[in-house]
Amino acid sequence: MLSVSPFARSACSRSFAMRVSIARSMSYKGKPQKLTPEEQGVTPVGSGVPVGTPRENWEAYGYATRCASVVKVSDFALRRIKAVSLPIVLGSTFELDDAAHGARLHSKLEAPYADGDGYVYGRWGSPTNEGAARQLAALEGVGPDSPGGCMLFTSGMSAITGALMAVLKSGDHALVPYAVYGGTNEFLVQFAQDWGIEYTLVDATDPDAYARALQPNTKVVYTESPANPTCRLTDLRAVAKICDAHAANGHTRPILMCDSTFATPFHQRCLEIDGVDVAIHSATKYIGGHSDIVAGAVTSKSGEIMHEVAKVQKLFGAALAPLESFLLARGLRTLHVRMERHGENALAVAKYLDSHPMIAQTFYPGLESHPDHELAKEVFTSGGAGCMSRRSQSFGGMLAFILKGDDETALRRARRMCERLDLVTLAVSLGGTESLIEHPASMTHTMIPREDRIAGGLYDGLVRLSVGLEDIDDIMNDLKQAIDGCDDGL
Repeated sequence: MLSVSPFARSACSRSFAMRVSIARSMSYKGKPQKLTPEEQGVTPVGSGVPVGTPRENWEAYGYATRCASVVKVSDFALRRIKAVSLPIVLGSTFELDDAAHGARLHSKLEAPYADGDGYVYGRWGSPTNEGAARQLAALEGVGPDSPGGCMLFTSGMSAITGALMAVLKSGDHALVPYAVYGGTNEFLVQFAQDWGIEYTLVDATDPDAYARALQPNTKVVYTESPANPTCRLTDLRAVAKICDAHAANGHTRPILMCDSTFATPFHQRCLEIDGVDVAIHSATKYIGGHSDIVAGAVTSKSGEIMHEVAKVQKLFGAALAPLESFLLARGLRTLHVRMERHGENALAVAKYLDSHPMIAQTFYPGLESHPDHELAKEVFTSGGAGCMSRRSQSFGGMLAFILKGDDETALRRARRMCERLDLVTLAVSLGGTESLIEHPASMTHTMIPREDRIAGGLYDGLVRLSVGLEDIDDIMNDLKQAIDGCDDGL
């Protein structure tokens, strides 16, 4: 073994210390020398409590008090913690400066965001919820200077019902598509009409159908584009002009709402269309993007509408919790990347299905055979004019297709095909990283009378597919074996 003399070790130590001293005295590539916390006049982490700190004279309190309320958020945390991602603030209530501060907060009109007085109670909003809401509003084209804003709800259904309840009263009338999310239809049938709210179902692919169904008391014109699950589109510009014409004839202009869950703000920013008043999303789907939250969003440029929406959310306790708000904000950070990949995979699947002898019809806006393809080329803007992506236009990850056969045969084949899949999961919901499939006639739309379901294009053999981010060959192989074997054993 090589021995080192004490003198040599001492020399090495002095040499190392000298190199460290020289390195500290120099700037690396012209960068300024990094000062220690003491040199900056800041208490270093570890010698104090950077996030939570005990109250003054904490030792004088009993043990139970120390457990319950001795630690407070420190001024250091409020001033110096600068997380790159949205912080999760889990507090259910917020400290007030004085009684007058509390009085001001309780006297304010409900609004999407807090003002300089801050927050009062978690049911009325929280910093994490508001941060995520502002991020989504920006993607919808609604900035901080707008009188409106965005509000995050505990589910897509609470966002839908919250938006409708905010503006509809007894004696009002609403126009709603035949092809609409099953829960929206269920709300109208089982609740709204019992509250004295009238509604008429229309073919949303025909703007004139809206014009013919308008009544003097029509308060809301509701659209869902792309429609769930048929992927048919509504010409929102045409419907907005119909609402304007209705107002020009001396009636109150209906509030035009659009559930744009399938498109997401990446493809369709409804509020950029003149005359569209409210955008609604089930953020459980593509906005969250990972099948790990249940959330919804309502966005509008109208301060008056958002005041009413905020009032409903506060009184019904439907504000999205901080953790889910954080996860939603995380999903938004990769929305553009995911939607491009969803679109690439879905187009390949749609082309395959469109050529399969067992498939009667495929509904995907990116196919030239889709009845609304020309409109889709305008609607699916893939980030809009300001998007720096160099990829080609995509059309989302949702598609639907109909198995061939008479009503009974098509129903049986569709159900059997869904149950034969190995990789693609038979489950409700959509928009996650994994591919999901469902059969509306035997699953999600069973509560809708068959004649209404068929009128909306939801045929017995129709299947809805949310194309995920898996390798496209794996998705295609699984679909092929399931479709080719949908008559096996039957």
